[in-house]
Amino acid sequence: MNKLASGAVTCAGSRERGAVLIVSLVLLLVMTILGMSSMRSTTMQERMAGNLRDSNLAFQAAEAGLRAGEAFLRQATLPPFAGSDGLLLRQDGAGQADFWNAFNWADNGRAAPKPAGVAEAPQFVIEELPPMAAEGGSLKFGPLSEVAVFRITARGVGGTTDAVSILQTTYRR
Repeated sequence: MNKLASGAVTCAGSRERGAVLIVSLVLLLVMTILGMSSMRSTTMQERMAGNLRDSNLAFQAAEAGLRAGEAFLRQATLPPFAGSDGLLLRQDGAGQADFWNAFNWADNGRAAPKPAGVAEAPQFVIEELPPMAAEGGSLKFGPLSEVAVFRITARGVGGTTDAVSILQTTYRR
């Protein structure tokens, strides 16, 4: 080693080849790839959580439609089921999903109150099914009369129109 007049020490014959630069660039590349994959994973998880929320909103809206249909059926008197305004006679194939996916809800459904956060108000239709014989009775009043049976089908939409849920329930009156 030579000592310079300014006090700096120099190494004669040292050869720097830049190995630290190459190693640090490779490590930086690996860290960039890891960061990009974790960002992609986080974005996918956010999409899945958003879709789950949207689906849950659609389910809750369809439930609200069912409750509105049940409230309608609790009236003292019911209007005639003439096949319009959401009051239908028994529909063939109405228990199948394909029937309700192709059903014209805009023209035939009844609107329920719109819950917060959904894109559209839930809709429902009520079908009048054949009455069923009532079970039981009493000695004083005799056998019970027939019981009216209705099928309520409700369609709910989530936060976007892509999430749709269709639910059915049977109501005896």
